Amino acid sequence: MTARPDDHGPAPSRDATAQALARATVEAVAAVGGYAGGVYLRSGTEGLLRMAVLTGLPGRLFRPWWRMHANRPYPVAEAFRSGQAVHLADAEAAMRRFPQLMAGLPFPFASLYEPVTADGQRFGVLFALRAATPGIPVGAVDRERLREAADRLARELAGRAEGADPVVWDGDPVVLRPPAGHAGPREAVDRLAQAVLSVDRLGRIGFVNSAAQDLLGLGEPQLLGRVVWEAVPWLGHPEYEDHFRAVFMSTEPVRFAARRGRHPPGDWLSVALHPGPDGVTLMIGAAEKPSYAPATVIQPAVGPGSPADRASALYRPVALAIALTEAVTARQVSAVVTEELLPAFGGRQLAIYLLDERHLHLAWETGFPTGFLDRFDGVGLDARRPGVETLTSGRPLFFESMQHLAAAYPGIPLDADVGARAFLPLIASGRPVGSCILGFEAPRGFSPEERTVLTALAGLIAQALERARRYDSEAALARGLQAALLPHRLPVRDHVHTVGRYLPGTLGMDVGGDWYDVVETGAGLLALVIGDVQGHGVAAAATMGQLRSAVRAFALSGSSPEQVMSGTNRLLIDLDPGQFASCCYVLLDPETGAARAVRAGHPQPLLRHPDGRTEVLDLTGGVVLGIDAGASYPVTELRLETGSVLALYTDGLVEVPGTDIDVGVERLRLSLSAARPTPLTEAADRLIGVAGSTADRPDDTALLLASRTP
Repeated sequence: MTARPDDHGPAPSRDATAQALARATVEAVAAVGGYAGGVYLRSGTEGLLRMAVLTGLPGRLFRPWWRMHANRPYPVAEAFRSGQAVHLADAEAAMRRFPQLMAGLPFPFASLYEPVTADGQRFGVLFALRAATPGIPVGAVDRERLREAADRLARELAGRAEGADPVVWDGDPVVLRPPAGHAGPREAVDRLAQAVLSVDRLGRIGFVNSAAQDLLGLGEPQLLGRVVWEAVPWLGHPEYEDHFRAVFMSTEPVRFAARRGRHPPGDWLSVALHPGPDGVTLMIGAAEKPSYAPATVIQPAVGPGSPADRASALYRPVALAIALTEAVTARQVSAVVTEELLPAFGGRQLAIYLLDERHLHLAWETGFPTGFLDRFDGVGLDARRPGVETLTSGRPLFFESMQHLAAAYPGIPLDADVGARAFLPLIASGRPVGSCILGFEAPRGFSPEERTVLTALAGLIAQALERARRYDSEAALARGLQAALLPHRLPVRDHVHTVGRYLPGTLGMDVGGDWYDVVETGAGLLALVIGDVQGHGVAAAATMGQLRSAVRAFALSGSSPEQVMSGTNRLLIDLDPGQFASCCYVLLDPETGAARAVRAGHPQPLLRHPDGRTEVLDLTGGVVLGIDAGASYPVTELRLETGSVLALYTDGLVEVPGTDIDVGVERLRLSLSAARPTPLTEAADRLIGVAGSTADRPDDTALLLASRTP
């Protein structure tokens, strides 16, 4: 076996390294009885691994995996990060630990990954692929053989590193060309009416029979030695790439329907791929047009290539799983599954159960008859129910008809007489999370490709739900903390009426650091305060509580407005360097309406005059709190007439993504002008209601209104 580049030859300076990697790869694949393998090496970019050598697989088909970041949830990256070997005996083991890997390569194969390390240096990862052994773990002998191959390679690379030769890889992988094989007696194959092509494990054509030359309209000189997708371009359409990936990755044959030519569309052909240790045999024959569109799985039909075509279409919806990374709450995760993933498989019912203290509790349902699933809510792990046993066993359960489900679980209540069901375990990094039920309205089969993809998606859903649980716990803590820190009631004073409102955000961590307060000072004055701590979550809520206490303490001590703001600023810098907050503080004399105000980077207040005229005040301001310990905060004097309303608010009330904040301020000014000043509670509800009617609020909101009364 000789080394050659797939696209570009290795530079002379790395020839010796390439040869060392090639020897180790061939040795490792042979040692564990594999059919493919390779080596990832660290690159010149920090944290990035590059595939340096590949054998047994066409490089073109696996280009998306040529680069691998060390922090990604893939076995190659984990082996490099941890320095520990990763052995995956079958697809099920891989799906449990690395659902992202199986989402992209949902084929039955085994893979072994051994870190290449020596003298404390991590060079990369040696890996080998072989036939899956379901239920049988990788044996100690094979583990030791792969480890020995990796150790020999590590020692050789360490020696090169000592010679001032950096052991990094920044180019494309070198793809090893296997030795030429024998195609078999030509006479026997030429008798077949079907087209037969033999390709090696790099996809190069080594044999074609006469029927293949007639069908393709090309002779041996145009076919032999060429990559099959270059010689027969219509087979290289992206729609068929997953079929070829499947046959090179596993030992199972693949059959699919293909259309010869695209412009104009040609006739339909049946393509069968039969893998072997040293190559793949292609058999091509005539076929009728499939009774379903190859790009959809909503209404699959049995016919030429239907399993592989279903798989090809299924892998595209896997990309929708990216949406799960943006879902924060359990409700959002469930909504993504319902709206994005469920339709891709033609499902109509969905139920998600979460595990809590050895009982499964219904967290989300859609499509089932009202109240039907209530009887399963809170079921224990000792119950014989498919939703329980899929979790306790860690294996998905597929029932192609309701009769099959009833036969497997006699006496179980059924919501329909016709249909199919899939029960998927939700397991995240080995931790049970719950179970997921997918319902289909009509009986249907589940191909191996579908089962693999659905199980891989269940792993992604479980990880998203696990994150959501942590979020929900922190959000509940933050909400409780914030509720305890916000004022439960505001002071009641003659000549002044105050009303406060708070509205949490709904996107991401929905608890922020907005607050308001009204403080009665010892001098008979009333301090009106509103502020906004940067960030969200428990930290922001805790900082908010500290600032509110600080402002209240300064106000009660009789400090002037500028002293209150300056003291709070210095306190925030001492408490939490790097954290900052905006604030507006107004010290009001209820008897006369005279007020002194200071502002630290906060939105300008609004003032509604008795005649309804409303203006945006122009308070001289200082920088936000927490930035500059020596910052000054100038005071602006103003007067509130009887019947006027002062509005203090945070930016969540006026900010709309993609819109200038001035537009939001103007909208709030017009709403305040149109609102009746009495009762003040109705005015507050009207102003906060505009933000409350928005389902997706990226930020929380606080509002404080103060009205001069006769």
